[in-house]
Amino acid sequence: MKTRIKELRARYDMTQEDLAIRAGVRRETIGFLEKGKYNPSLKLAYKVALCLKTNIDELFIFEEDDLK
Repeated sequence: MKTRIKELRARYDMTQEDLAIRAGVRRETIGFLEKGKYNPSLKLAYKVALCLKTNIDELFIFEEDDLK
């Protein structure tokens, strides 16, 4: 799964640490999300999307293989 987290963080001049604090997670979690190495819970995906003023569909890009 790919994400637009890094792109949107840059738009709002937000560091991984800033986003982590707002979303209530560790900075490492945001790093893993950005690299596609961690699949978030629906609750976390929603929190991150809110922090970045977007919705889950715009934030996470699902590829065909991700949905199998």
